[in-house]
Amino acid sequence: MTSPAPSIVPVLLAGGSGTRLWPLSRAQCPKQFLPLAGEQTMLQATLERIAPLAPEREPILVCNEEHRFLAAEQLRAVGATQPTIILEPEGKNTASALALAALEAARARPEARLLVMPADHTIEDPEAFRTSVAAGIDAAADGRIVAFGIEPRSPETGYGYIRAAAPAGQEPEPVSLLAFTEKPDAATARSFLASGEYLWNSGVFLTRADVFLDELGRHAPEILRACQAAWDEASRDRDFFRVAPGPFSASPADSIDYAVMERTDRGVVVPVATGWSDVGSWSALYEIAEHDADGNVLRGDVLNQDSRGCYLRAEHRLLATAGLEDQLVVETADAVLVARRDRAQDVKDMVAALEAAERPEPVCHKRVYRPWGAYEGIARAERYQVKHLLIHPGAELSLQLHHHRAEHWVVVQGTARITRGQETFLLAEDQSTYIPVGTQHRIANPGNIPLEVIEVQTGSYLGEDDIVRIEDTYGREPS
Repeated sequence: MTSPAPSIVPVLLAGGSGTRLWPLSRAQCPKQFLPLAGEQTMLQATLERIAPLAPEREPILVCNEEHRFLAAEQLRAVGATQPTIILEPEGKNTASALALAALEAARARPEARLLVMPADHTIEDPEAFRTSVAAGIDAAADGRIVAFGIEPRSPETGYGYIRAAAPAGQEPEPVSLLAFTEKPDAATARSFLASGEYLWNSGVFLTRADVFLDELGRHAPEILRACQAAWDEASRDRDFFRVAPGPFSASPADSIDYAVMERTDRGVVVPVATGWSDVGSWSALYEIAEHDADGNVLRGDVLNQDSRGCYLRAEHRLLATAGLEDQLVVETADAVLVARRDRAQDVKDMVAALEAAERPEPVCHKRVYRPWGAYEGIARAERYQVKHLLIHPGAELSLQLHHHRAEHWVVVQGTARITRGQETFLLAEDQSTYIPVGTQHRIANPGNIPLEVIEVQTGSYLGEDDIVRIEDTYGREPS
């Protein structure tokens, strides 16, 4: 007997770049995959927040192809062992992302109620959020597209607004959605707040899959046509659904708000009475964090003397400050950000300058994540570099060779199964092996604990593109 269908299907939109949270958020590991506001990553916290209403933990996640293994591993870590992970060939904004999710859900159950959530937001009171979601379930079942509006606390100019009819009672309930308004100027935002008629647009929606596809076809048919064609030519690869790049590229880049919600007559809104943030900058993260008596937010190994109103975060080493006021200081292994809190939005311009200079810091951390685990650079010179490899239990690197470098592996924790040429053997802790230039090789972790290896590379060229991949467990293309 099959289990009953879940009351809602979580749809997690995880395609953002989070450039304003550099140097922590980077292209290969953006903010939704980082533990910015707690112990869990923002993606994990988003799924956990709605778990009581979707106990099956089988979300649909839409993300960039480059982040597929990172997303899958983080979902598995919170019990989502059978997610549907849809890979976008390129970012086309939220309307196309939801179209792909709705096409997937409608394949099995057209009336499935999809709870669409950006994977990089924070909610202060998850229970209050779930109460508002539950209040919208019947309306969604009846064919409405339910938006969730946050009761505003200040005249913010960085958020969109929803004009809503006044609720009849104290409990959250669906009310008429009168208008969507994009980010206003300061005077307009103050008038919105004073009127009591406006809510912040959270970007969270609840809709039946078939209803959203019908409305998308009515109001933005070119998006639906492109997504349908990309869907028809898609392929399934292990845990992933790969959308066809050619047809998908024809989709206009548009938000759910523009493409559907500003035009539909099926929209309603449910107020959400809890703190919410899209964590769009370091100053936003400062606002939602817990402060000490001097108004500071301290994260990591921080020694502070007489600083006030600062966000101080250390990721890899001691950060010591004295006499600062209203500053942001964020330390990572390869970059440090220092800025006034009121200049937090300038971080995006810094990232653009680094990208224009073709520097690696906007792209990746010193720790680089791979489907088998991660590696981190320890030292590098002209003809050698040293890395620390961390390999998950049961995982293995691709079978590969290098034309320009040799490698020396030293096991420092766990047991390694080594393939070197035609031989296969085990290495225990404190044992090592040498891989000559041009020799096929692979390292695997057959044990139950993480395998840690120090890798010393030597040769005339040490770039990551000197990898001839012969065979790969994770479906990456041979090279």
